[in-house]
Amino acid sequence: MASETMVMPYFKFNVLTGTKAAKVIADPAEGAAIIDRAKNPLYIFGPEVIANPVGACLLIDYALKIAKSRDMPICATAHVKKKMLELGVKPDCTYDIIEIIHFLKDKNWSGVRGKGYHDLVLFAGVRCDLAERGLATLKHFAPHLKTFAVCRRSHPNADFAVPVIVKGDKWREYLEGLIEALGVKA
Repeated sequence: MASETMVMPYFKFNVLTGTKAAKVIADPAEGAAIIDRAKNPLYIFGPEVIANPVGACLLIDYALKIAKSRDMPICATAHVKKKMLELGVKPDCTYDIIEIIHFLKDKNWSGVRGKGYHDLVLFAGVRCDLAERGLATLKHFAPHLKTFAVCRRSHPNADFAVPVIVKGDKWREYLEGLIEALGVKA
């Protein structure tokens, strides 16, 4: 599966992105390479990571493996923090999605762990309409960072996006491939 330009997102309200649309990352190894190039990434978990099963697991199980593979700070939005604590993982911060996007726009913000601005922000489990607005804001007002939407519905306002994956088993295969390419045993 080669990378391609965004064609049509899952939800049709996402089609007006301006002159710049996401690069579709159909190959999980290419997604891992993007994550590897980041010096100070951040992973944002939305409420759908604990609501959406991917095979026998929840999306949060895969997202945590991705974050742990590169010691990425995690921002828990909505009520995700409670589930993370139940799983024995403490998020680095808890903000609502609007707050964290506001902070990310500021290149002078010291970041979640105080190591400077984040150069790559991964999104997973954020409601599609809200994610699109946040990604559009970052695209236009945060040129110092790149965004990667790790979402099976795809997001054209991200810099990088997973292709639209309708079948649940294909989504699981993509996530497992990404985790494997990052060098983590699934």
